[in-house]
Amino acid sequence: MLLSKGFEIEMYTGTPQGEIVGLSDRIVADLDGFVYEPDSRNVEYTTAPLCCYDRLLCALVRPRQRLRAYLKRLGDYTLIPGSSLSLGRSDIFYRSDPNNPYHTYIENTYGTNVVTASVHINIGINDPELLMRAIRLIRVEAPLFLALSASSPFLDGRATGYHSTRWGVFPKTPAHVPLFESHAHFIRWTEQQLDAKKMQNVRHLWSSVRPNGNRRPYDLNRLELRICDLIVDPIALLAVTAFLEARLVQLIGDRSLDPLEQSQFSAADLLAITDANEDAAARNSLDAQLKHWQDGRTLLARDWIEEVYHQVWPLAKAQGFSCFLSPLKKILREGNTAQQWLKLHASGEDCQSIIIQAIKAALLQEIELEDKLCQLAA
Repeated sequence: MLLSKGFEIEMYTGTPQGEIVGLSDRIVADLDGFVYEPDSRNVEYTTAPLCCYDRLLCALVRPRQRLRAYLKRLGDYTLIPGSSLSLGRSDIFYRSDPNNPYHTYIENTYGTNVVTASVHINIGINDPELLMRAIRLIRVEAPLFLALSASSPFLDGRATGYHSTRWGVFPKTPAHVPLFESHAHFIRWTEQQLDAKKMQNVRHLWSSVRPNGNRRPYDLNRLELRICDLIVDPIALLAVTAFLEARLVQLIGDRSLDPLEQSQFSAADLLAITDANEDAAARNSLDAQLKHWQDGRTLLARDWIEEVYHQVWPLAKAQGFSCFLSPLKKILREGNTAQQWLKLHASGEDCQSIIIQAIKAALLQEIELEDKLCQLAA
């Protein structure tokens, strides 16, 4: 039985030359299924929870096609890949809703460090204690998903030294988020954060992974992985999602696969290791030196991913979705988006020309997917 999967996709809008332009207020007013972020330069759409990967692929592509058609009616506008303000204006916050007090708090507290584009991957798990176990495992392995997805090496027209500038500067909030021992622990902790004003509301939990549901923290039904940069390639996104689902299927079959049971480290040490791994993955993605949560051995992110891949491949094959997992090998072989962009940059191409190429490539890929695959799934 496949788990349900859904996405929250944030994307920048702008010109074919890579200039990011705030249009979210107009998009949200005119198009169903889109919501705005605090800054008007990116816009978000969500997909309904689906189990079938074929249907999920079309659910990713079709809203984008609708949005592209709408942007053309507004002028010469398009969608821009990447998870940071690659070509500029990180000095100004362009408010999408000036009268929203939560947005005012965000702007005043964090500035444009939150003006990023990303993908949140939601996987349905209804049992709250199993969900907490899944949160613990994916929390300590979240750096692997950042390594696969990194797509923000540029900011304001220059290389920053990060593969994921987004996660390098993103204000993880609250500053300390524990490994939740149980659902009751999560409820108690959340209520404490709200009382202490460390969280403004139940959504104000900006960690790499969090429990989600209809009435947080009490009614939970899914794991939300938040660490990933925007993966603009739908096939690559489904591969990363299949990797996540297969790891969770493995956890469901082996409930001892839990950092609080299988690690030689204390919970506090696990958090310190994970924070250091996130920082390393933000800087060097697949080539980052990481420390394994089980025994502390040091290994490259790409090698750790390979290890897990070989463990979960038989599970994905048995469940019938290994064909969606296999493109992960291409990411490991050819590099993620940030690595490909930085390779072009090292060869002498400037940031703008790289972004312009990425804009064209994303459009062509979506047209091909719409023509070849969505017709079959209709």
